[in-house]
Amino acid sequence: MPNVYDVTDWSIPGSSVTCYTDLGAIINNMIADIKVQQPTQASKPGAVIYIPPGDYSLKTRVVVDISYLCIKGSGHGFTSSSIRYNSGSTTGWAEIWPGGSHVRVENTDGNAEAFIVTRTGNPRLSGIEFENFCLDGVSFTSTQNSYTNGKVGIRFASDTDSARISGMGMVYLEHGLVANNVDAMSVTDNFIAECGNCIELTGAGQATKVTNNEIGAGFHGYSIFAEGHLGLLVAQNNIFPRGKDSVHFKNCSLSSITGNRMHAFYPGMITLEGTCPENLISGNHLYRQPETYGPFQSSNNGLDDLFGLIQINGSNNSVIGNHVSFNVAAGSITPSGSTPTMILVKSGDGNYLASNHFTASVSVKTVVLDGSTTNTHVLDSGTAAQLQAYSTSYGFRATP
Repeated sequence: MPNVYDVTDWSIPGSSVTCYTDLGAIINNMIADIKVQQPTQASKPGAVIYIPPGDYSLKTRVVVDISYLCIKGSGHGFTSSSIRYNSGSTTGWAEIWPGGSHVRVENTDGNAEAFIVTRTGNPRLSGIEFENFCLDGVSFTSTQNSYTNGKVGIRFASDTDSARISGMGMVYLEHGLVANNVDAMSVTDNFIAECGNCIELTGAGQATKVTNNEIGAGFHGYSIFAEGHLGLLVAQNNIFPRGKDSVHFKNCSLSSITGNRMHAFYPGMITLEGTCPENLISGNHLYRQPETYGPFQSSNNGLDDLFGLIQINGSNNSVIGNHVSFNVAAGSITPSGSTPTMILVKSGDGNYLASNHFTASVSVKTVVLDGSTTNTHVLDSGTAAQLQAYSTSYGFRATP
């Protein structure tokens, strides 16, 4: 029983398709063979599909509808496509395209995804792993700086448990990873950048971690987005420009954003949207500066500097021990002449802000409390002059 498949050794009977002309068709045929080889309910160990280093074209979407499948390569192969497209001439460059186990997402089958994980019936899928290869969207439309092409690297479209995404490279996809209703997912040690959106955890989920990744989305998309999650851990990521948000939680609870380094060109670096109770934001370094790269200096995420680098909506959240660096010239602040907000508590009861440190190139409001907020505690997170409270229901201890 072949439980380890090499795409370079596989052929489809009666077809001239190879892994180099359509990797998707080859992997779909392998998955069909796994089903034939493992028909017994009590013995389905799954399989490994191996993609050696090389350049492959994926024209047909891969449908993963079996558990315990690992699709792996030998090198994430990430390289910046934005630098290549914006450089003018690449004459004399040593290389210009991603490498490693390099999969060009060139769907001609009418589908958006390179890989979709989906199955009906019980139980839900489990133990799906994608490891150590590159998904390259190749090109954006209408310009190479639009971050749009409709392409999705990996989509989990049905309930799934215990999935792993590790060591992957994803570049020039409108959506890198989309996971809907996935529990206990591990997204770790990936390089996902120059995508419209990098990581989107939609629907709901619990006990997932997004850790130790290099991430950077486009100006209208999210680097990390999570919806309806409980117990989500976002930790030790290096999140760089130019995403609309570095980390965006929508209706998430009892989750943590800890120990990340975030660099952004726009306000709204960490946002808790909707109803977000009892989350921890701690030990992060946030650095905000204006866009530095000429081709994108006219682009932004549509937010002004009153939105806050961190915005809180929800109750009993803790914002503790973060370092915020703000380096924007007065003439670049929006609205013009306003005082930028570092942390905006926009709604909620019982939120706790303590021991946050701020450095800034201009005068700032370190904490702003909306008039609807109650019982907020602000300790050692700015001077009295740096607090702006539209509510009377708060406790405050100024930074000495």
